[in-house]
Amino acid sequence: MSVLHHVPGSRSLRVLWLLEELEEPVDLRIWSLTDGGLRSAEFRALSPAGRVPALEIDGRVIFESGAILEYLTETRGRLAPAPGTPERAEFLEWLHFAETQANILQNLNIHHIFLRPETARSGALMRLDTKRLAVTMHALEAHLSGRDWILTEFSAADCMLAFNLDAMFRFVRPDGFLAIATYRARVQARPAYQRALARAGSDTIYTQDFYELTNG
Repeated sequence: MSVLHHVPGSRSLRVLWLLEELEEPVDLRIWSLTDGGLRSAEFRALSPAGRVPALEIDGRVIFESGAILEYLTETRGRLAPAPGTPERAEFLEWLHFAETQANILQNLNIHHIFLRPETARSGALMRLDTKRLAVTMHALEAHLSGRDWILTEFSAADCMLAFNLDAMFRFVRPDGFLAIATYRARVQARPAYQRALARAGSDTIYTQDFYELTNG
């Protein structure tokens, strides 16, 4: 059976959700962000940057969530336009757009949550990244207006956005993002997404519903 190396509340939810959509059996190995395990030699042998997800599957280990999703859709032949088809480029665009957005969210997580003491945080950078996040959200809002999913039908591109949907509204107010909110409700109604959340464990990152910008 495959093994997914996972941290609750992290990008590894993307992979777990897709595996549930594919009805692919997988065991979870849960890691912590704070106990040093991700920096261990054991984990670095699986993921050189010391980050989840890493997926042991088909006799090998794959790291990086985008690469894992591309591999799964290609080898299982589902939930993505086939390589060489006209729709493939759009699929890849949105797959990587989700990671661009996630990297901005990561920066905001670092400044709002992880940097200690608070005086080490940069108000200027927090404001800049909040504006950058809002730009990506307006682009996503425009794309989703009048459609149910990122592509014509549900695909792994939607799974890439699973991590982002909860996190983005912790830094940007929901006003003006009706299409994203409707899309989020549609995602949450999918049985495979619900199964993934049930298995994923409680979020270990956020302690507030919304993080205000500081004046620093």
